[in-house]
Amino acid sequence: MFKTAELGQKLSKTAYHEQLPELRARLVQAQYKMREVDFSIIIIISGNDNIGRSEAIGCLAEWMDPRYLEINAYGDPSDEEQERPTYWRYWRNLPADGRISIFYGSWMHRPLMDRLDGVIENDALDQSIHEINNFEKLLVDDGTLLLKFWLHLSEDSMKKRFKAAEKDEDLRWKINDRDRSFVKSYDEYQKVCQRFVRKTSTAEAPWQIIESEDHRFRNISIGQMVLDNMTKRIAQWEECKDNTPRVVSSNERPDSSSLEPTRSILDTLDLSKTLERKEYKDKLEKYQAQLHALGQKAFSSNLSSVLVFEGWDAGGKGGAIRRLVQSMDPRDYRVVPVSAPTDEELAHHYMWRFWRKLPRAGKVWIFDRSWYGRVLVERVEGFATEGEWRRAYKEINDFEEELVQHGILLQKFWLHIDPEEQLRRFKAREVTPFKQHKICDDDWRNREKWDVYEIAVNEMVQRTSTEYAPWHLIEGNDKRYARVKVIRLFVEALEEHLKKFGH
Repeated sequence: MFKTAELGQKLSKTAYHEQLPELRARLVQAQYKMREVDFSIIIIISGNDNIGRSEAIGCLAEWMDPRYLEINAYGDPSDEEQERPTYWRYWRNLPADGRISIFYGSWMHRPLMDRLDGVIENDALDQSIHEINNFEKLLVDDGTLLLKFWLHLSEDSMKKRFKAAEKDEDLRWKINDRDRSFVKSYDEYQKVCQRFVRKTSTAEAPWQIIESEDHRFRNISIGQMVLDNMTKRIAQWEECKDNTPRVVSSNERPDSSSLEPTRSILDTLDLSKTLERKEYKDKLEKYQAQLHALGQKAFSSNLSSVLVFEGWDAGGKGGAIRRLVQSMDPRDYRVVPVSAPTDEELAHHYMWRFWRKLPRAGKVWIFDRSWYGRVLVERVEGFATEGEWRRAYKEINDFEEELVQHGILLQKFWLHIDPEEQLRRFKAREVTPFKQHKICDDDWRNREKWDVYEIAVNEMVQRTSTEYAPWHLIEGNDKRYARVKVIRLFVEALEEHLKKFGH
């Protein structure tokens, strides 16, 4: 694989200076055009030429307009980053539509270095590669142009580069003990790198292997490839922008209903379940007391929880959340209400805003509606294309698996009521002054699509109720019963979580 980058390709000083002015001008022109588009560009520069990587990134930064270019460099994770899943630090820096970001030391770096240092074996590396490929496919599926450049030095070239750097005070600091060990065990190092590059070079995001011995050839090659891919993608966007088909909501597809089950998982719930007031009060106090004690233990053990509340309009989410947090320390939890995305959020992948809101160690974050909007309201109302909401099931499952693997307790609740109970609550809200703000025209419109939403909920539960993050379906016609069940389920899950991970 790397032999194709050991051909001795060079670019003369004269040719370099002849090509550079036009390349720089066209790169900046393409950047300005990028401000109009609805996609972003991510550039990853990696490889065995550490000095060359810095130089190449420096050239791109010099050649392009810095106002529309972001450079993200990563070292060892901070305490804040260690308290969250691995990819949190990268999600935070994903560029918005129309922007370009260069990632130096990206999500590729840590697993590869751990394998080269002998910290992990191939099976653990393969798991990381699987996560890398999933993440990059998610980005590309959302429209991101992902460009990956691997800078390669032959063994002789690397030795010469390091020898020269050791004598140069301006370059010596860029060489560390790990680099020196790689030079001494070049063949073994290359075997690992070649395996890594091969397995992370996918149809969606292939590596471009660049011969890095001659800095002029390397820098011009990268700049030209960035330009070619930018201009090609912009041309595709211009061709398609006026021919984008109308997004059709699922309730407008006449044949879809015949393919859906006539009975859903929600039909199996017994909505007649109730709690008398005295029993409700006793159980509520019992479970709230247990939750208070367990919450303190979880905080001291640095164990975080994420709770997701979904359900019908007027289904009782707010009441259940209020009773849940009554016994919790206000410093240790946050209720995150989720509404329509802002312009900034719309300019990113739909999961971006949720990754940014993940809790630190020991905290409890409660989402009042969540990332499931993509497969519910966005699906039904036509805000997402069919391709977008269909691939969202896997994207959501992968996201939740990352949370659980990091040690976060994830609980998901669907609060279910029947149409008659919803109608009763809607009418009560209209005549109750302190509840009138809870009812709006959208609630009535959504009610008219009950059957279509029920189909979406059934598929959501079917496809995202996993062994690591199952859905809890809550019988909600009786508010007292629903509230106690939610708290009890969280108490039981938190108790098990502490037995498994607590100190």
